[in-house]
Amino acid sequence: MNKLLEQDYFLRDDVVQIARDLIGKKLVTEFSGQITGGYITETEAYAGKGDQACHAHLGKFTKRTKVMYEAGGIAYVYLCYGIHHLFNIITNQKDHADAVLIRAIEPTDGVDLMLERRNMEKIKKNIAAGPGNVSKALGITKTQNAQSVTADELKIVDTGKTAHIITSTRIGIGYAGEDVNLPWRFYDKDSKFVSKR
Repeated sequence: MNKLLEQDYFLRDDVVQIARDLIGKKLVTEFSGQITGGYITETEAYAGKGDQACHAHLGKFTKRTKVMYEAGGIAYVYLCYGIHHLFNIITNQKDHADAVLIRAIEPTDGVDLMLERRNMEKIKKNIAAGPGNVSKALGITKTQNAQSVTADELKIVDTGKTAHIITSTRIGIGYAGEDVNLPWRFYDKDSKFVSKR
């Protein structure tokens, strides 16, 4: 089974369920005819309402976060520490500001190009583990911000792959008060391409 995920998939109202369900799906990029991709092995959910870790918490609306208020099925790409592009997928209906951060993938397509982008000679488990590494390996930059994730350049495919999913708390959100304890991170137990276990 190779089924392209369409916008309806991302318009559902449970961002946590979507984040979990994306484990095992394949994320593919195609820029200037160059294809790279891999199985999603790690995600985190962020809810626009009631989640102190979310960029849109308490209705925060800025030049950076305005894309989060669009209808689900588009990319939210922002720069972290002025260095790393972090790739998220907006979910839910317009004005809800929910998002799933893609934290890691297991490379399957265009591996040579991914190695070149990462300045690596051979595949290591961190080639696309960690959200900044995902974007670098796949060639994702702020140019893709607000682009559809159901189109030619960015797409997610359900290949029918199953995964043994582990649930844990999210990483690097010490500022989020009691919400640091929300079990909203998911990863594939059987993949070595995961940022942290």
